[in-house]
Amino acid sequence: MLKGGKVKMKKEEKIFKAETKELLNLMIHSIYTNKEIFLREIISNANDAIDKLKFQALTNNEILKDNDKFRIDISVDKDNRTLTITDNGIGMTYEEVDDNIGTIAKSGSKLFKEQLEEAKKGDIDIIGQFGVGFYSGFIVADKITLETKSPYSENGVRWVSSGDGNYEIEEISKENRGTEITLHLKDGDEYNEFLEDWKIKELVKKYSNYIRYEIYFKDEVINSTKPIWKRDKKELKDEDYNEFYKATFHDWNDPLFHINLKVQGNIEYNALLFIPKKLPFDYYTKNFKRGLQLYTKNVFIMEKCEDLIPEYFNFISGLVDCDSLSLNISREILQQNSELQAISKNLEKKIISELEKLLKNDREKYIEFWKEFGRCIKGGVQDMFGMNKEKLQDLLIFISSHDEKYTTLKEYMDRMGESKEILYVPAESIDAVKALPKMEKLKEQGREVLILTDKIDEFTLMAMRDYSGKEFKSINSSDFKLSEDKEKEEEVKKITDENKTLIEKAKEFLKNKVSEVELSNNIGNSASSLLAKGGLSLEMEKTLSEMTNNNDAPKAEKILAINPEHVLFDKLKAAEGTDNFNKLVDVLYNQALLLEGFNIENPVEFIKNLNDLLV
Repeated sequence: MLKGGKVKMKKEEKIFKAETKELLNLMIHSIYTNKEIFLREIISNANDAIDKLKFQALTNNEILKDNDKFRIDISVDKDNRTLTITDNGIGMTYEEVDDNIGTIAKSGSKLFKEQLEEAKKGDIDIIGQFGVGFYSGFIVADKITLETKSPYSENGVRWVSSGDGNYEIEEISKENRGTEITLHLKDGDEYNEFLEDWKIKELVKKYSNYIRYEIYFKDEVINSTKPIWKRDKKELKDEDYNEFYKATFHDWNDPLFHINLKVQGNIEYNALLFIPKKLPFDYYTKNFKRGLQLYTKNVFIMEKCEDLIPEYFNFISGLVDCDSLSLNISREILQQNSELQAISKNLEKKIISELEKLLKNDREKYIEFWKEFGRCIKGGVQDMFGMNKEKLQDLLIFISSHDEKYTTLKEYMDRMGESKEILYVPAESIDAVKALPKMEKLKEQGREVLILTDKIDEFTLMAMRDYSGKEFKSINSSDFKLSEDKEKEEEVKKITDENKTLIEKAKEFLKNKVSEVELSNNIGNSASSLLAKGGLSLEMEKTLSEMTNNNDAPKAEKILAINPEHVLFDKLKAAEGTDNFNKLVDVLYNQALLLEGFNIENPVEFIKNLNDLLV
């Protein structure tokens, strides 16, 4: 007891109970991978403190007194290089400060939540579950001063440490309930920005914008308090979603559409997803990363969480806010992935479901989506040797020869009748396909063909192998039959037997260019055509050649098919044994190359041979 009846204030110097200076240094330098999250952690602790106070006030309103306008304040003092965060939450007693702040990895918030769960009153959010968020202040500060007062204590408490394993703790006179944390920033240009107004506002917007209590900076509220994804859907308009999307994900355009989810069950979460109108500007650069923003209890945790979205939906922007998500002690790296995997699967199903609805109900809008993002979906089908086929196959659309419009595979199936195969033709354009002699015959027969104008389309169908039991068949493959006319087949076989020597001579002349020369009635009205034998098609050869940009790309096994009913075959027979024979074979081969979109290997020789034959 001091003179005048005053009670002597307690003051002690202590060392951290559980860990040493080395552990604190390890935490500061290893657990937190970026400096700026210190403010998020301290604001989250302030949020917890107010939550605790409100909860306890339900049964003891006296602890509020007249201070029931909850808020968090941030202030800076550039001259003294300090940054201060203040809340009017529950505060702490001397013993609580010594017990919770003096012991690394012992958290009053975690204990409080455990007590709530035991009491089955878990309707209050506690963000800081691990007791080291406070120490993140040492990332930017070489000294931290904490002053706090509990409504259950007459005096306040001051705690001071330089992060060297020791701390001072003392009782002080403090009138108002709550906690004030002052960070004495380290020297160095890299820390100066944390004293700037723009930086404080930027960090609050980025990490703590949706904390439920107002955050004041220079008498201005700088956070939004209620996130759009937790507002009632009925009060939201498309304009609200569009403005949020453009502001958050830095796009000039409105999104094509959005998906707003609130999921309840074993894992409860909110998700807000946006399908953009255009691919991100950096999509094809090494800097592009897929992923959704991750929040827990409205607190921003991660900018790009890849685990939340599959690669083939990497163009989708959005966020997930999951209150029950398990995080590690720094909130930066997930402690367990099982919850994320479950959320990811649910999101994937929902995205597919919404795209299927769009395809069914608004074909024009879906085509707009497809033209921009179809390659992503096709890439998903191809990935892992077609393992995602069943999920994604009904999202695929291709141009059809039926009406030269986009069709789904199911719609094609509904029109194909008794046909056993889904026919397709790779081509650079619809006009190029229409010019193919085979297409005239197929149109006469009423047979529909999928027109694959994207270079990766055929790879997609190969990965799928079939659709609902119907195999895909290229009309350019050597085993495709234009007609099932048995008499025609027998007639061609007979002509082939009669012209074996001619065929062998043509094959010998083209020995380094084709593997076979054959007579065929499956090439329409054309004099000749190139067919592919085996797994690699003619179009694939061209695509792979463009990708590798050299002559080492794999080549399709080519067959030169000659139409025995064409007048040029009669001329070929007549030229056998003369100089014109090889010239005619060369012309037939090169015109077949041109029809399939290949370049002629020796255009000078081709023109000379053509001119000689015309004379």
